[in-house]
Amino acid sequence: MLDLTYEMPKPKTIAGAKHDWELVIGMEVHAQVSSNAKLFSGASTKFGAEPNSNVAFVDAAMPGMLPVINEFCVEQAVRTGLGLKADINLKSAFDRKNYFYPDLPQGYQISQLYHPIVGEGEVLVEMGDGTARMVRIERIHMEQDAGKSIHDMDPHMSFVDLNRTGVCLMEIVSRPDIRGPEEAAAYIAKLRQIMRYLGTCDGNMQNGNLRADVNVSICMPGAYEKYQETQDFSHLGTRCEIKNMNSMRFIQQAIEVEARRQIAIVEAGGKVEQETRLYDPDKGETRSMRSKEEAHDYRYFPDPDLLPLEIEQAWVDDIAAHLPELPDDKKARFISEFGLTDYDASVLTAEVESAAYFEEVAQGRNGKLAANWVINELFGRLKKEDHDITDSPVSPAQLGGIIDLISSDAISGKIAKDLFEIVYTEGGDPAQIVEDRGMKQVTDTGAIEAALDEIIAANPAQVEKAKVNPKLAGWFVGQVMKATGGKANPKAVNDLVSKKLSS
Repeated sequence: MLDLTYEMPKPKTIAGAKHDWELVIGMEVHAQVSSNAKLFSGASTKFGAEPNSNVAFVDAAMPGMLPVINEFCVEQAVRTGLGLKADINLKSAFDRKNYFYPDLPQGYQISQLYHPIVGEGEVLVEMGDGTARMVRIERIHMEQDAGKSIHDMDPHMSFVDLNRTGVCLMEIVSRPDIRGPEEAAAYIAKLRQIMRYLGTCDGNMQNGNLRADVNVSICMPGAYEKYQETQDFSHLGTRCEIKNMNSMRFIQQAIEVEARRQIAIVEAGGKVEQETRLYDPDKGETRSMRSKEEAHDYRYFPDPDLLPLEIEQAWVDDIAAHLPELPDDKKARFISEFGLTDYDASVLTAEVESAAYFEEVAQGRNGKLAANWVINELFGRLKKEDHDITDSPVSPAQLGGIIDLISSDAISGKIAKDLFEIVYTEGGDPAQIVEDRGMKQVTDTGAIEAALDEIIAANPAQVEKAKVNPKLAGWFVGQVMKATGGKANPKAVNDLVSKKLSS
């Protein structure tokens, strides 16, 4: 049992209701394990393959075919548990969940109900207002995914694609510690970030590799605190589950819509029925899918084809010893090692690829300057063109080269932006481009002074105005920069202008 200090979040209240209501949310996140093979067969897990091409005899439930556990999938589940600071159960077991899936030929799903591989853990969720919430993980269990039913290819028939059948899923079950739509989205984002750092799930929600069932209930103020004290769920309202959500934006919308639906029922004197619902983003409503089943409805029993899974502590310890640096630790190190702000460090560590890119650029250089160029110039340009860091036409070495030229005063900040544009669109070595195109900054104070003297001599009236109002000195700085093609060292120009006009 983990000793957690739970930071009580500020609950989400619903405007427009007759009474004050608070939300209580728990989530069951289904994360597809990053593995080349399925949980109980050697069939490929590659996305986008021809329908029914990644199907082994076990996946198709051919007679006499027995499941064989994929050790790498077990390792990925253990790695995920360790990344979430969770208890790892050295003994777990698989159960059969008897339920009709039209796209699961066995007629049952192999899952873990009674003895999951991962026990209690925690996720620190950072909110946009600078606060952090601790969301408790109840368990993580492994199970096989179902296939995909396709209903829009023929007006009279449905088709089944079994490629996804048997792919390993990790179901990450949270406690009902989430208190609002924004917090729910932040929780999903943090889980995704951690698993991507670990390499255990690619987090691609568009492909269905990360999806969530969202349990929503409402309660009167103070009821949640009673639940926290007693762990008695009777203090909370009846929950409804919104199934198969694969968009953070839709998750937030669905929670808001479902909360309003439940409040309207209760305030009208009705009773919320426990059920599974679907969210329709086009209509902005949730609709009933089926009554909520309990565990006994699925007639769980131990899978007779699979022995209990027993792993050794030494194996778990070895996995723990080789875990990568996780996002919270990396963020803290970026702040201390490179002198970054909390915001900049958060942006740079949001994706594992972005963190790796920045670290390569910043190595041996001014960390704040590197962060500024990565976030503002590179990320800004990539976002404008709807690209991510993996599509960047500017390599870390090239951006580092631009920063080196700035730091050595070879180029000014203005020239650096022109240089960045050239490298972004044409490629090439930054230092060579500066040399070949004559982009070096003019640092010869004699040349700068000569240009300034000519401008002063030609504009005596402007000189007198600037002496009366020093703010007008900027005009002379601009004229010198123009005369030198923007290559003059801005600091040298400002110093000389100040000196000349004060004499």
